Amino acid sequence: MANIIKLPQEAWHNPREFKLSLPDSWQLEVYNIAGYNRPAMNDEQIKASITNLIGTPPIRELARGKREVVILFDDMTRVTRVAKIVPFVLEELAAAGIADSQIRFIVANGTHSPLNREDFAKKLGEATLTRFPVYNHNSYENCTYIGTTSFGTKVFVNAEVMQCDFKIAIGSITPHMQAVFSGGGKIILPGVASIETIAANHTLPRTEQEMTNHDINSCRLDMEEAAKLAGLSVIIECIVNLWGNTVAIFAGEPVAAHAASVQEAKTHYITRRAEDKDIVIANTYTKASEAITAMKTSASVSQRGGDLVIIANAPQGQVIHFLMGSWGRTIGGKLKIQFPIPPHINHLIVYSEYPDIASLDYLEASEKILLISNWSEVVKILKEFHGDNAKVAVYPSADILYFG
Repeated sequence: MANIIKLPQEAWHNPREFKLSLPDSWQLEVYNIAGYNRPAMNDEQIKASITNLIGTPPIRELARGKREVVILFDDMTRVTRVAKIVPFVLEELAAAGIADSQIRFIVANGTHSPLNREDFAKKLGEATLTRFPVYNHNSYENCTYIGTTSFGTKVFVNAEVMQCDFKIAIGSITPHMQAVFSGGGKIILPGVASIETIAANHTLPRTEQEMTNHDINSCRLDMEEAAKLAGLSVIIECIVNLWGNTVAIFAGEPVAAHAASVQEAKTHYITRRAEDKDIVIANTYTKASEAITAMKTSASVSQRGGDLVIIANAPQGQVIHFLMGSWGRTIGGKLKIQFPIPPHINHLIVYSEYPDIASLDYLEASEKILLISNWSEVVKILKEFHGDNAKVAVYPSADILYFG
């Protein structure tokens, strides 16, 4: 076992290395995102990004005279280290004369499950919880109609958010299966929108070209219109490395800052595509609770037939999704999804040290799927299928890679 690769695991649970051991006779290639080893930003760099906004005056000027402030942040399915950013945002608000009593935090969890106190502490830091109220978003209740987009989506947004006349959003930008890239208007829709609004957006018709072109993607453009209707004031978007550390921040006027972050994201997350491999091993880390995102690497498996291994070590399990998830053997959300297993995939091995049968519901039922919790067993099975001369590709960041 001379082929050993160290992979990041458990982003929100004391991050650790997983030593992936493979037979030394296998032909192994590693396909990292371009910016996998970029250094994390220090406090000085983070502060500079927050105080020098793109396309708009500083927060301390924009927020002056405002009555109520809401700070939106993404949920535990994203690795954004919000706690490292919040202190500098609060400094700007204090300089604008905003009192603590005027500020609240709301997680933009869309139709994902709500967060608990432990989650809030990991995301925001203990100091924030002792100074400010922090709330979950409920997509089923207390949403206010604010207008209709040009795509015909009736936009209902969290009433507490809409009662605030200054809105700041903190999140990360990574490749996204539906909107091409996350960030931007997604913090509003689906972030703090109603279930009906989210369903309408997610069912907008899209061409094959739109699914790979961020500029013309109707789902994404609809989200941007919703953010404008909601009056989003400032957006702060993070780009992350292999270990989920923030390596760049684009903050400012929502449209301008998001456009700048997308340009950077295209070169940062770009990954060389493997071809004609007997085995593809797709690691998830920043979105381990959405391990289905690693299915994009299935095209790297030989069309003659081969195996895909998805590493999905998520102690919290796969994301609870009120709109797209399963809620029983025969029932699910309005837009329940089950990804098909491509014909050329002989076996789809889901490796998880935290096995959960129901988590496989995001995949179509198939005898090709194997759920295994012991890595030695995974290797044993793969050797039975492929012998000693397998061609293998490893994607350390399969959940956030961008093939361009």
